[in-house]
Amino acid sequence: MAIFNWLGSMLGYLLWFLYQIVQNYGVAILLFTLVMKLALFPFSIKQQRSMASQTKLQKKVKELQKIYANDKLKLQQETQKLYDKEGVSMTGGCLPMLIPFPVLFGIYYAVLYPLQNALHVAVDHVSSATQLLGQIPGIGSGFSGAYSEIDIIKHFSYLKPYLMNMGEHSFTAEEAARVESFSGGFNFLGWDLLATPAVSTFASMLWLVPVLCLVLSLAASFATQKLQPGAQQGQQGCMKFMMYGFPFFTAYLAWTMPAAVGFYWTLQTVLGFVQTVVLHRFYSPADVTAHAEAARIARRREEEEKVKELPPHQQLELRRQLEAKYAASAKKSSGEENPQKKKTSSKKASRSKSSSDYLGSKK
Repeated sequence: MAIFNWLGSMLGYLLWFLYQIVQNYGVAILLFTLVMKLALFPFSIKQQRSMASQTKLQKKVKELQKIYANDKLKLQQETQKLYDKEGVSMTGGCLPMLIPFPVLFGIYYAVLYPLQNALHVAVDHVSSATQLLGQIPGIGSGFSGAYSEIDIIKHFSYLKPYLMNMGEHSFTAEEAARVESFSGGFNFLGWDLLATPAVSTFASMLWLVPVLCLVLSLAASFATQKLQPGAQQGQQGCMKFMMYGFPFFTAYLAWTMPAAVGFYWTLQTVLGFVQTVVLHRFYSPADVTAHAEAARIARRREEEEKVKELPPHQQLELRRQLEAKYAASAKKSSGEENPQKKKTSSKKASRSKSSSDYLGSKK
């Protein structure tokens, strides 16, 4: 997880920069998520194109699988030749999917650990603060989980004297000023994003965060299935569970986590669906396939133009060789068929004679 935390620290500079502009953590998360979606959008386009190209070749690949069902090595070679001929990479869809993955974890870590990653408080100071505050009677149990940094920000006005007197690991005046400024910007549309819906009152309306997380996730899943029916074909078992069960799981986590985390997941869902709509509008599988086919035809024309035409005498010689080869092959085939025909004729005559003898003997 160290690499994800490092990415979270890098992305945290952007989150803190946006917060300083708007002075509201909810708006900062909204802008932060939007910027990251735009930054990763080119990878989504590449993934869409790769999926369309792979789908186009599936019929030909299945034919090769039938032909070379008993020769795995030959199947692999012919499949590679097919992909090379069509200008499609066999692993082209993997890279666009893998690159955004660690970045998304980095974004999550930037939101989950704001002291280290957004405010860039010294790690040893944060660690000492969590250990010290965990020993305070009455509130210590609240600082032992994964959301201790968010809880420290939430109760900073009360905890500040402790944090400023931890010896060599005490918060500096500059760090305390950043945390104090940060702790005042977590009210968004009447929600306290530092509070947890599970332990908040009904009047706080924080229960809307997990509800929105669930409803929007399910709606996005159904809408995506309608927009991209081909992408959903063949999904069985665990894939369908992930598609429809994961929204309930995220809603549960949004219920038990600080509202800031659930709010971030909800924004990710909404912006992810918007991205899907944009991709379907401008990079639909049909359009991508048409562009890929046009590019393939253009490549074939370039290859044909590069081929030099043989001189007339070489063309004539090549034609004679082919005709001689064909004639020899035809003669050989004819010679093999004649003995077979003779053999068949002799068998028929033998059977006829046998039948005549048999009928004659009976008479």
